[in-house]
Amino acid sequence: MMKRCLIALAVIASGAGVVGSAQAQQKPEDVIKYRKAVMTVQAWNMRPLALMVKGQQPFDAALFAWYAGVIQSTSFMLPDAFLPGSDKGDTRAKPEIWKDAAKFKQTVDSFNADATKLVAATKAGTLDAVKGPFGALAKNCGSCHNEFRMK
Repeated sequence: MMKRCLIALAVIASGAGVVGSAQAQQKPEDVIKYRKAVMTVQAWNMRPLALMVKGQQPFDAALFAWYAGVIQSTSFMLPDAFLPGSDKGDTRAKPEIWKDAAKFKQTVDSFNADATKLVAATKAGTLDAVKGPFGALAKNCGSCHNEFRMK
């Protein structure tokens, strides 16, 4: 399972350099594919974190830290996943992302900060240390989806 996540992250990360260095050359449908891949990796890694925090899966400090690190890494991929022009096509992204780009950037920056705080909290190696930061990150995810994603 971790190997598949790592491979997916490597594929997405390699795409980040391509998108970041050639934004104007990206086709909107390719940006949307990239966005969906980033979101899939994030969802894949948020689930076990949530299960551990809820006590539905045993807490494993090393695994929790690894998943949190993936979330942090992918959080920095979000700007390239929402390039101008990628608002049309097979996407559930709301137009508000591009209409109020400053607000969306603030939301992404907040997500980055929450992910960074979660990674820092994992250094303690305890469930108690990560519960609060994970809750803040999960709340941020939900509010962003509510505000910027169509149902």
